[in-house]
Amino acid sequence: MDDSTKRLLQRLMRRIPTQMLKTTLEKWGRLTAAQQQSIDFTQAKWALTEKLLAICEENEWTAKHIAELEMTYVTENPNQGMWYAFQLMDPEDDAHSVELMQFKEQFKSHLGELVRHVSVKIKKHTDEAVWIRIAWGDSFTRPNHLKPTYVVHHLQTPFVFVTSLTSKQKPLLSQALVLSTRYHAIKDANLSGRKLTAIRDLLMRQYQQVFPTRYPSPLAEENQTVSNPRIEREQAGLAANRCQMACEAFGDGMLPQLQSAVYKLETKFRDHTNKIMTEREEPFRCVVKFTSTNLLESLRHCASSGIASTPVTPLLSSIPLKGRNYFVITDNGPGPSSQMHPSQN
Repeated sequence: MDDSTKRLLQRLMRRIPTQMLKTTLEKWGRLTAAQQQSIDFTQAKWALTEKLLAICEENEWTAKHIAELEMTYVTENPNQGMWYAFQLMDPEDDAHSVELMQFKEQFKSHLGELVRHVSVKIKKHTDEAVWIRIAWGDSFTRPNHLKPTYVVHHLQTPFVFVTSLTSKQKPLLSQALVLSTRYHAIKDANLSGRKLTAIRDLLMRQYQQVFPTRYPSPLAEENQTVSNPRIEREQAGLAANRCQMACEAFGDGMLPQLQSAVYKLETKFRDHTNKIMTEREEPFRCVVKFTSTNLLESLRHCASSGIASTPVTPLLSSIPLKGRNYFVITDNGPGPSSQMHPSQN
C-alpha cells in the first residue's frame, strides 16, 4: 500500500463509528471469515486501524479496494455532508428505457473523454438508486480519493442528487450525466440539505399528501378546558379546519426531515414613512432563513395549532408543493433556476 492509500483508510476509519465497523466490513465482503474473526472489535479505534492496515498490506489492496469500503459505508449512511438536487431536462424518446449497464458504460465513457485521470465506481443500492463515486484528477495528477464526489440517480426519473462537487467539476459531471441519461440539459432544483433521504422524498413526493376537501372531519383538541358544549363544537370545528389546511399545505404523517429554507429578497423597498429607502432605484436585498430539525413538521404544527395563520402563505406551502427550499423573490416573481446545457465536442 502506498502512503495515499494508507491515509485514505486511516481517514475512513476515523469516520466509521466503532459500533458500525463490524457490519460495514461484512457488507464490504473483502475479508475472509478468518480475517474477520481475527479482528477484536472491542479494541480502541487506533488498534483496529492498525489491524486493518496490516490485513490490507497482506492482501496488497489498493485505493480502489478502500474506495469500495468507503462507498459501502456512505451508501448505508447517506445523511452526511450537504446534498444538492438537480433535475434533468428535455428527455429524448428513449430516456425512460436506459438500463443500468448501458448507463454505467456510457457515463464512464463520457466522463473519461472529459477528464484524463478519473476513477469512477458505480453500484446499485437496495432502494434501486444508482450510486456513483468519482475521484477526480486532471491531465497531470492522479485521481484524489480523499475528496470524492458522490452522485445518486434513480433511473427512469429526472432527479439527481450530488454532494462534494466543486464549481470546476460541475460542468463535467453535468455533461456526462446528460449524455448518458438521454436528456438535453440539467438544472439546479433549488433544493439542498444534509439529509439525502429528506430531499429525495420531498422531490419525488414520497410522503403522505393531503388533498383539499369540503368536509373535514372534526378533530378534538388536546387538554380542552372549555365546558360549554356549543363553544366546544365551535372550537373543535376551527381546530379541524386549521389541521386540514396545515396538512393540505405540508402533508400528513411522517414528513421529510428538511432542515432549512432560504428566501432571498430582491424587491423595491415599500414604506411611506421611509422616503430615503423607498426612493432608491436599487432593489432592497436581504436573506431570510428558517431552520429546524424538521422544518415541515414545525411549520405544520404552527399552522394547525393556530400559532401561524391559515390558509398557509404560498411562500411556505411552496416548499413541498414545488419541492424546493431556496427561493428568490423579486418584483417580477420568483427568479429563474440556473440551467446547464452540455457543450458538444
